[in-house]
Amino acid sequence: MSGQRRGLPGQYWGATAAEIGMELPCDGVLSGRTVVCDRVVDVSAPQELVFAWVCQLRAAPYSYDLLDNFGRRSPVIRDPHLTELVAGQRFMTLFELTGYTPGTQVTLRASGVAVTYAVHPGTTAGTSRLHARVYFRGRSWLLAPIIFGDYLMMRKQLLTLKNLAHREAHAA
Repeated sequence: MSGQRRGLPGQYWGATAAEIGMELPCDGVLSGRTVVCDRVVDVSAPQELVFAWVCQLRAAPYSYDLLDNFGRRSPVIRDPHLTELVAGQRFMTLFELTGYTPGTQVTLRASGVAVTYAVHPGTTAGTSRLHARVYFRGRSWLLAPIIFGDYLMMRKQLLTLKNLAHREAHAA
């Protein structure tokens, strides 16, 4: 049931049961108590292009720029050099790239947080599913406000990346 899983507010959004159940590289990265969140959007653009936009997270967070990009606007023109990935690179200032599969996923880590942005084939040709799985270290009742805030920011981020990839795919 897409997007209807029970949990903390903002913990699940748009993810199918199969997507919530799939293994991703961030699984098991953090030790101790963790809370996992799965957020997914459909994108009417090919997987390679959506992945290229995920790599743009090296340059900016693509969320609410006033809050998380010091008021600077996230670029709306894609830099193809940002797809040249090497473990240890910074993403969104706070995160370090810990692993990646070209064209498919990037896995990032910061203090107490691990996230994989994965791009899966969509249900029809030329479409994709952009899946972000986030692990937070800590107890769910303490993390509830952080998870909801992260959901608001990540929802904006995923929708922005979706719209930019869609625009580029359909401009050709």
